Amino acid sequence: MKKYWQILKKYKISLLACPLLVLVSVMCETVQPMYMADIIDNGVMQRDLSVITAVGGKMILISIVGLIFSIANVYVSSHASIGFGTDLRTGLFGKIQQLSFFDIDRFSTASLITRLTSDISRIQQVIMMSMRLMLRSPLMLVMAVFFVVRINLELAGVLLAAIPILGFSVFFILRKGFPFFLKVQQKVDQLNEVVRENLINIRVVKSFVREDFEAHKFKDKSESLRDTVIHASNIIVSIFPVMQLVMNLSIIAILWMGGHKVMTGELKVGELISFVNYLGQVLMSLMMLSMIIMSYARASASSKRILEVLDTQPSLTDTPEGMRSTREIEKGEIAFEKVSFRYGGGETDVLRNISFHIRPGETVAIAGATGSAKSSLVQLIPRLYDVSAGEIRIDGIPVQDYNLRELHARIGMVLQKNELFSGTIADNLRWGNPDATDAEIVDACKQACADEFIERFPDKYQTHIEQGGNNVSGGQKQRLCIARALLKKPRILILDDSTSAVDTATDAKIRHSFAEKIPGTTVFIIAQRISSVENADKVLVLDNGRVSGFDTPANLLKTNAIYQDVYNSQTKGSGDFDEKGGEA
Repeated sequence: MKKYWQILKKYKISLLACPLLVLVSVMCETVQPMYMADIIDNGVMQRDLSVITAVGGKMILISIVGLIFSIANVYVSSHASIGFGTDLRTGLFGKIQQLSFFDIDRFSTASLITRLTSDISRIQQVIMMSMRLMLRSPLMLVMAVFFVVRINLELAGVLLAAIPILGFSVFFILRKGFPFFLKVQQKVDQLNEVVRENLINIRVVKSFVREDFEAHKFKDKSESLRDTVIHASNIIVSIFPVMQLVMNLSIIAILWMGGHKVMTGELKVGELISFVNYLGQVLMSLMMLSMIIMSYARASASSKRILEVLDTQPSLTDTPEGMRSTREIEKGEIAFEKVSFRYGGGETDVLRNISFHIRPGETVAIAGATGSAKSSLVQLIPRLYDVSAGEIRIDGIPVQDYNLRELHARIGMVLQKNELFSGTIADNLRWGNPDATDAEIVDACKQACADEFIERFPDKYQTHIEQGGNNVSGGQKQRLCIARALLKKPRILILDDSTSAVDTATDAKIRHSFAEKIPGTTVFIIAQRISSVENADKVLVLDNGRVSGFDTPANLLKTNAIYQDVYNSQTKGSGDFDEKGGEA
């Protein structure tokens, strides 16, 4: 709750104003039955029109004042609650950006989307309801009880006896219903996951004619959500019949006792009518309280999910040395010293006792079959994950001693699943360098051989890219991602199978461009084509998470059986490093 209060402090004026606004509006509402009793007993019963006119005028004036204060309360509460929701959503999104790959893996994408949208909206609604009704309900209840006690203590006893029964009923029902609120949000997560997966892969769905299968899968998740919501709703809505029963019995008892007192002269007609009106106010306040409690119960499930993310401490942060560091990567020299690595929750190391040394400006290819942990190895260099054992050094300095921003700024990385964002080609490229000039953009695209197809577009660099880059081919997307990384002017460039969709001729041109344009940059290449690695200065061959060979391509061709097999299969057939199938 401390995290929420830190946000709400921005709206402390609204929080302080609401109780005053609510108090005035409730007072204006609760005094009305007393004036009504006065009109009936002293005006209607006495046939005195002046009393009716005078008291009626007061009632109109009080109603107008109550209306003004109620409108003001709605405005103030809406401003504060919507602002709170916006700030909380911004804070949660910012927190997600701080999380490491390992932390992100703990939450599904669909779950994070649900938390950013419906979960925050539910909390926002509770804040608004609290500012409007939370104070209003108990104030109205207290003032209504005060007036009924003032009218007749004996009749008030009936009402006072009913309130604890109602309170216990509401508490018991909500306690039974609370576990289902958390299940509802989990079902929403699952439904969102199906929708997200379908929309992202809609082209695959259509190409394989799997629309019916996807529709059936969506229907199953939707019906599961429906059943959970119905179960939760059935429990909650039972509150209202219980309340209605208790209050109806109370009204019958009060009318019977009150009618008897009117006949005996102990109670006036107007007082009995006002008593019944106050009974309605009590019922209304209790119903509002039950709605608030119900909303709080549902929001608490959402709050638990949001705080789960907010309370997550990033597993990858700057070390004390890194926070103080002003070092820059100058040469791009890299050394692995007995490095082992396993993913969080994993039982075995995916990398075991890896050691090698790379000089500045060298081009190193990493080869191996599926499961050899090629991608895992290169992701350790920019500290996307931390090693489990051993040490990685850049320019002789442990990677943990670099500031993370500097580390990421000087290492360009083109991942297997690099994506483009909605916007122009130029906008996407400037992710690499927001201040890049048009000339620098063009030069980076020439190095990545992306200028060839960009110049054919009518709008050239202002061509709009759809979300995910769905309006360009796989090879074009890869070349744009390479150009984006080059704009960073990195000292270390990592290409993780990033030319797989590019033809061999273009692949060769890109590698030739690197040798010509960025000779001082240390380059890592993960590729399945033998043609992509045979011109590298060195090749690191991985086999089941271990180094099988590390040498020049020519020497490996003489000494390394894995490299020999792949070379022969590709030069004589159609094999590659991934003969066993799958992704790197």
